[in-house]
Amino acid sequence: MGECLSIVTPLHVRTSRDYVGRMTDRKVEAMTVARQYGQQFWDGDRRYGYGGYRYDGRWKVVAEGLVARYGLQDGARILDVGCGKGFLLHEFQKLLPAATVAGFDISAYAIAHAKEEVRPFVTVGNAGAPFPYAAESFDLVVSLGALHNLPIDGLRTALGEMTRVGRHQYLMVESFRSEQELFNLQCWALTCESFFRPATWEWVFRQFAYDGDYEFIFFE
Repeated sequence: MGECLSIVTPLHVRTSRDYVGRMTDRKVEAMTVARQYGQQFWDGDRRYGYGGYRYDGRWKVVAEGLVARYGLQDGARILDVGCGKGFLLHEFQKLLPAATVAGFDISAYAIAHAKEEVRPFVTVGNAGAPFPYAAESFDLVVSLGALHNLPIDGLRTALGEMTRVGRHQYLMVESFRSEQELFNLQCWALTCESFFRPATWEWVFRQFAYDGDYEFIFFE
């Protein structure tokens, strides 16, 4: 198994969140809407998801960190599993203009509204199903904030497929280290299916033969 990294965490901790406010704001309804992964989730009211997911360049530092971590050169092949609107892929494009980028997301809305520069390279797809790529098709396979939305059987497929199609892998998922962080996560999460402590996530990685790097974000 790979190493536990801290690449997305500096971005994550910059955002303040009203955990109890979300839990008491008709959260079951909000979850039902969010799990459609449509306009409301991405660009609707904050209670349903992102509250407007627009390109602002914040993923540049993440792309830079991943390029440095894996020694990616121009011409590298990169896959984003759960790519959303493709903002991270666009940052890879800017850093490595000759790179081959690809991505897929369960949200048809996100793919239709992906960054124009990456729209030809992204498609609708399910991380919990076999990936339509040959073994070691990519130098790096990444997944940020997507795999915790899968049940355990979907995780088995996704982790195995990331390992199969990539020479290197990196993923980020939500987790908790204390009862307070579990409460905060349960209040805030709209689409999460797998609520695991770090040690349990690592057990899952071992069980499903995932040997890439990983990162946990916490809701303090």
